[in-house]
Amino acid sequence: MRLSNLADYAVVTMSAAARHCGGGRTSASELASETGLPVPTVQKVVSKLSAAGLLRSTRGAGGGLQLARPAAAISVADIVEAVEGPIALTPCVTGSECAVEENCAVKPHWPVVNAALRGALADISLVQLARTETQETEVA
Repeated sequence: MRLSNLADYAVVTMSAAARHCGGGRTSASELASETGLPVPTVQKVVSKLSAAGLLRSTRGAGGGLQLARPAAAISVADIVEAVEGPIALTPCVTGSECAVEENCAVKPHWPVVNAALRGALADISLVQLARTETQETEVA
């Protein structure tokens, strides 16, 4: 499995946003600067993350972006699904046409595989991703 670039950028953007927790709001421009991503890309990602309820945007003076819930309550699975939709390794699980569906003995097992993958991604919180190298060495 390989994440799309947009899902990767969403994880990177959310990690940067999480580092602002407790420090007030941030902006798409600031997140772009911190991550090295282009501003239009960050704006697109922020839009998807906001629609999924992971980021909250406030307009006006003192406005900006902030996590919609604590970083510990946001997982990699949440972020990936906000951009990609439900985690599914094969299209047949999501109802797409399959040329070998009638003879496929594996199809009934894909939901188990997908649940395991989603579970693994759900076990990684945004707090873990937001840690800097310095913080990781201090913990070790």
